[in-house]
Amino acid sequence: MDITELKKLIIDEAEAQRERLTKLSLKIHAHPETGFNEVQASGWLTEYLAEMGFTIEVGICGFTTAFRASYGRGKPSIALLAEYDALPDLGHACGHNIIAVSAVGAAIAARTVIDRLGGSIMVIGTPAEELYGGKVVMAEQGAFSDIDAALMVHPGGRDTAVTYALACQNVDFEFFGRPSHAAASPEAGINALEAMILAFNAINSLRQHIRDKSRVHGIITDGGQVANIVPAHSAGTFIVRAEDNNYLDELKEKVLKCFEGAAQATGARLEYRWADIRYAAMRNNLALAGLFKQNMESLGRQFHLDDPDATFGSTDMGNVSQVVPSIHARVAIVPPEIPIHTPQFAEAAASEAGSRGLLDSAKALAMTAADLIASPELLSEVRAEFGKH
Repeated sequence: MDITELKKLIIDEAEAQRERLTKLSLKIHAHPETGFNEVQASGWLTEYLAEMGFTIEVGICGFTTAFRASYGRGKPSIALLAEYDALPDLGHACGHNIIAVSAVGAAIAARTVIDRLGGSIMVIGTPAEELYGGKVVMAEQGAFSDIDAALMVHPGGRDTAVTYALACQNVDFEFFGRPSHAAASPEAGINALEAMILAFNAINSLRQHIRDKSRVHGIITDGGQVANIVPAHSAGTFIVRAEDNNYLDELKEKVLKCFEGAAQATGARLEYRWADIRYAAMRNNLALAGLFKQNMESLGRQFHLDDPDATFGSTDMGNVSQVVPSIHARVAIVPPEIPIHTPQFAEAAASEAGSRGLLDSAKALAMTAADLIASPELLSEVRAEFGKH
């Protein structure tokens, strides 16, 4: 059986599962769960996969809601990554219900390839992408080290096989001053809020002199209690982002100097804590992305390899892409002007367009896995590109 016939079987199986996949996506959407609390979502996903003959491992890497569902054995081993956490207050405004169920649908549709050609397909359930970077810890613990390729599709406003994502790390800053009556004896105080404001202004001055795609943004989480007392404490949380991991280290030092300077200027004491979790930049495998693009185009989508108007965020998929050839493609379910992390996008994740994007993604993911399993030379090209970096 040639690859064309295998892909027809994949499409037929995905169509046969259409109703169940759509219902599961809408069910997860209607019951949003934040990071590490995705008990219902991970349970529904693994139940479905177990019913379809997959071997299920739950609680992998020490995360209760992480899982691995495997079908077949041996090489090549292709992983489809599922995200299913929601945002506080906004629910599935990032469309993770679509990400999760498209991975599951693709794995189920790809069984026919495994049955005929061997190898293995798996769904790896990765919790807490939004706030905690679950994949970062999972990558450090080797969850992706024995696979040949990792694939996932994120819903968005454009059809593109490549997603750019910045390396990033969070940091918490605190200034400690000395309280005093703000009118009667201001000279006796040390103003911790002024230190924070100075640091903000220094960051604003720094922005002119950093690389274009870098980002520094933050909020003040404590600025004092009442206006007639010199604030003795201030706190803020910042995110530092850069196009590559080396420049992130350089930019972190520049940001820290902004806060150290503010401390010296005001006399306030500075404390800071960099987050343990660090998101790596996305390392796109173009050979793999090209295969996915071709498969999406075969389904009638006008798909692009790259996006010249791409915006930049961060994802823990970047950490996966550092250890295994990976793609983090995007499928359009809204017009480009509607951003993710908005109520409008949350609504779209449960729309007909969202369900159509889910099914197309499932088919294209499964067909890309079939390309790699059926054609050793294509897998070799993917590996060779990964080895160049």
